[in-house]
Amino acid sequence: MHPSSAFFLRTIRPLLLLLPLVAFGLRGTAQTAPNDRLNQLENARIAYLTEKILLTQEQAQQFWPVYNEYTAKRRDLNQRSRQLRTARPETLSDQQLKDNLNEVLALRQQEVDLDKDYLRKFQKVLSIRQVSQLYTAERQFTREVLQRVTRSRRR
Repeated sequence: MHPSSAFFLRTIRPLLLLLPLVAFGLRGTAQTAPNDRLNQLENARIAYLTEKILLTQEQAQQFWPVYNEYTAKRRDLNQRSRQLRTARPETLSDQQLKDNLNEVLALRQQEVDLDKDYLRKFQKVLSIRQVSQLYTAERQFTREVLQRVTRSRRR
């Protein structure tokens, strides 16, 4: 293990484990701006993924710019797809409905192509095991966030 990696794991990693707990422990109040909550969530996601895939300091420096680019592109595709699906179908002609469905399929294909492209890019920085752990950790993080939101709404 590289000496800076050992330092990272001994000193920074325990702090990263606490960050999601702190970020999620802070309940959104009326005074908390939505951007603050989004920043807290983003910081928690970074800490969570860093811990789950055991990024070294060197890997983190290379990984996060690539990952941020990937998530921005993925978010754009999802937003465009969501806009097409939320159009009120009763107000559209059959041709418009057909065009929307075809566009949604084209966007899904773009998402698959994006995933393939970034799988290659991730492997330039991470081991294949870390890439696999990344995909698992993303799903776990999303699941945990949704569970916390659901629990907080019940209260």
